[in-house]
Amino acid sequence: MDFSFDVFLAAIPSLLKGMVVTAQIAALSALVGLVLGTLGGLARVSPRRVLRLPALVYVTLMRATPVLVTLLFLYYGLPSAGLLLDATTVGVLALGITNGAYMSEILRGGIESIDGGQMRAARALGMSYPLAMRRIVLPQAARRVLPPVTNELISLIKNTSLVSTVAISDLLRAGMDFMSWKANTFSPFAGVALGYLLLTLPLIAINAWLEKRYRVT
Repeated sequence: MDFSFDVFLAAIPSLLKGMVVTAQIAALSALVGLVLGTLGGLARVSPRRVLRLPALVYVTLMRATPVLVTLLFLYYGLPSAGLLLDATTVGVLALGITNGAYMSEILRGGIESIDGGQMRAARALGMSYPLAMRRIVLPQAARRVLPPVTNELISLIKNTSLVSTVAISDLLRAGMDFMSWKANTFSPFAGVALGYLLLTLPLIAINAWLEKRYRVT
C-alpha cells in the first residue's frame, strides 16, 4: 500500500476544486433531468398517443444506452454536425438527458400508483384532465416519488465521474492528475473517495428520512 498522509494532505486543495466542479455539473445536470423527467413522465401517462410514443422512444433509448456512450457520442459527434459546445456543456447535456429518462419513469410510476378513481371522480366533477392532474394526482404522486428521485440524484453525482474522460477537471480528474504528478495512487484516490462520500452523504441521509416519512403502507 502506497498511502502517504503527506501526499493525501497535499492533494486536498486540488480535490476541493474538483469537488466544486463536480457539484456544479451535478446540479446543472439534475436541473436538466428534472425538467425532462417531468415532461417525459407526464407525456408517458398522457391519453394522447402523439405524446406517449415519443416519450417512450426517448426513455427506452436513453435507459438502454450507457451514459459514457452518450457522453462520447455528443462530445465527438456534435462538432462533426457543426455544433461546437464546450466539454462542460456536453457533460451536463449527456448526464441530464440520461437522468431525465430515469426521472420520467419514476414520475410515471408515481402517477400510476395513485388510484385511477380519483382522476375519474375529478373529471366527473367537471375538472379538465390538466387541472385534475395538477390539483389531485400530482400532489399525491410527488410525495411518493421523492425518495426514488433523491436516490437517482445520488446516482447522478457518482456518474459525474465519467466527465473526466472528456478532460473536465472534476473530482476524479483532479485525483488522476495528482496521482500522475506524485506517482502515488492510493493517497489521492483516498481523497477522491472521501470527496464523493461528502457529496452524496447529505442526499443519502435525506433519502433515508424521506423513505421513512413517506413510506407507502
